[in-house]
Amino acid sequence: MAEVALRDLGLSDVEALVALYQHLNAGDAPPTAEAVQAVFAHPGLRHVGAFRGGELIASCNLAVIPNLTRGGRSYGVIENVVTHAAHRGQGHGQAVVRHALSQAWAAGCYKVVLTTSRKDPAVWAFYERCGFDSGDKRAFVIRAPLG
Repeated sequence: MAEVALRDLGLSDVEALVALYQHLNAGDAPPTAEAVQAVFAHPGLRHVGAFRGGELIASCNLAVIPNLTRGGRSYGVIENVVTHAAHRGQGHGQAVVRHALSQAWAAGCYKVVLTTSRKDPAVWAFYERCGFDSGDKRAFVIRAPLG
């Protein structure tokens, strides 16, 4: 079996990343070219990918956000954690999350937060295995009104 390589994603990886996102939110409309350019030009936003044999099999993104509390130390937000359905349960999701965490710590973040809308306790256990504590903070979400 081919070895898995971790690396930051760039514009040349967008097609593979958008395809992988179908394993996260099937049926999502693809982003516009303008949205892709804006996302990859955004300072402090990184996308991490795990590749096996040249195929993108897992990914997450990390936003490093400047902050004026905690002595001016930034914090991180990890989102869009996804592993291709055929490669789940093999540690690839944990690998990309841990890689993103190491980038956050290297950037001086004092914490990293992650939210999930999944109600599956196995997903929650996955994040706990990655080191996240669901009892530390409470997340509240509001979505933009339709229309």
